[in-house]
Amino acid sequence: MTSINPLIFSTPVVLPKPTVHKQSIRLRYHRSKKIIMAIGSETQQQETYDRSKEVKEFDDSKIGVKGLVDSGITSIPRFFVHPPESLTSNTPKPSDDQHQIPIIDLSFVDSHRRATVIDEIREASRSWGFFQVVNHDVPIDVLDRTISSIKAFNEQSNEVKSKYYGREMGKGIAFSTNFDLFQSKAASWRDTLQMKTGPTPPHFDHIPEICRRELLEWDEQVQRLGETLMGLLCEGLGLERNKLKEMSCLDSRLMVAHYYPYCPEPERTVGLKSHSDPGVLTVLLQDEIGGLQVKHGEDWVDAKPCPGALVINIGDLLQMISNDEYKSVEHRVVANPYREPRVSSGVFFNPSKREDNYGPLPELVSSEKPAIYKQFTLTEFMRQFFSKELDGKAIDYFKL
Repeated sequence: MTSINPLIFSTPVVLPKPTVHKQSIRLRYHRSKKIIMAIGSETQQQETYDRSKEVKEFDDSKIGVKGLVDSGITSIPRFFVHPPESLTSNTPKPSDDQHQIPIIDLSFVDSHRRATVIDEIREASRSWGFFQVVNHDVPIDVLDRTISSIKAFNEQSNEVKSKYYGREMGKGIAFSTNFDLFQSKAASWRDTLQMKTGPTPPHFDHIPEICRRELLEWDEQVQRLGETLMGLLCEGLGLERNKLKEMSCLDSRLMVAHYYPYCPEPERTVGLKSHSDPGVLTVLLQDEIGGLQVKHGEDWVDAKPCPGALVINIGDLLQMISNDEYKSVEHRVVANPYREPRVSSGVFFNPSKREDNYGPLPELVSSEKPAIYKQFTLTEFMRQFFSKELDGKAIDYFKL
């Protein structure tokens, strides 16, 4: 579900605004088409393939995956191709009562049925690590406008979008294809606009005008929902309702807006590779196209879109803080085989206190259930997470 920039916890570096000219855009665009034609041939000798060079040329073109699709390609560039063995399990488990992401109604949180909602969230967080929420009080028109604005941003001309393309977030916002493009063994078929929204959002004028108000409104709504969810999760652990809030877990937020265009060879790549989220909690808005899959036991299960619902998942930090009471599970997005793009937006909640110690809370450790993880700082954890490509889980490193 999620691509995360390693600089979200770093001090911003102000970068000069790039100067972009129409002629340079056209040159980059046509050069990319030539690259695609060269690397798309299966008969080309392996020794002539220079992955690092072709990845750099693609990134320098600033056209993103959407630009490749617009060029009319019929096969994907080689650096997007995943080995067959990593794609053999792409078929999800057929949906039945035992293989459906739990859907939880939040309309009862302020009633005598609050305890029932807490029980449902606790069970979903233990057994799935994922659930969907309905009646969450985020207006449907806010959700619709968010999706529409992300789509509109990505469907602008390359000349306009390239002004935001880059891998540094000195201004708190950046647009790129795969944050780990240069570290990964194979790239994923998506473009992403990232925005650091908390504790300090980017300057208003640095956010693309076409989606500026919509993304800020979405973040405002998610903050409120995040506080509600963290309170319920705390009560599910027998903690004080504000425990996670007091640990600054609501303060640092990163928003990602993913755009998954049509893929001409969806069986050879992915939209987002398998991973677990490193933070505390993720709130995801997805459109009706689908493609998100969650690992449940040994099976992959479709997180089918539910009208008006938001997808919630537990992050690695919350698994460790809860001493494994809650689970952070792997998830992925398959490449989009449809002509209509898939659009989603996730907001990641993380602590803002980098140098505080984290690990199993003392209230959740006992002689019957000793601490499973050692204490660590957020800096140490994020360094470990980003020492690898976006793949799998990092928490085993911190086990006692």
